[in-house]
Amino acid sequence: MLELDYKKIGIRLKEERLKKNISQEKLAELINMSKEHVSHIECGTTKLSLPTLVKICNALEITPDLLLLDSVYKSKEYLRDEFARLVKDCSELDMRLILEVSKAIINVKK
Repeated sequence: MLELDYKKIGIRLKEERLKKNISQEKLAELINMSKEHVSHIECGTTKLSLPTLVKICNALEITPDLLLLDSVYKSKEYLRDEFARLVKDCSELDMRLILEVSKAIINVKK
């Protein structure tokens, strides 16, 4: 049976919260919990419930799979979405370079 790694979940939660420039206090307010509880979740010392996970994801406008990344099997759809987010702001030239590097990696693995 796969165990959830609450520490990694907390780390990814903090990263996403910081990307959105949201403080722990603001997130706590958005999900109707204390700042201390949010801090404990981010440190991995508190297990978060499914309803709390959903509240957090809605507040940060992310999907649960982003936080549970290594707790569930990675789907191709998630990986496609992650790749699209990664190249979203790239120039056409950068995207062509990424494409060529990707092709080279695939050819080496064959």
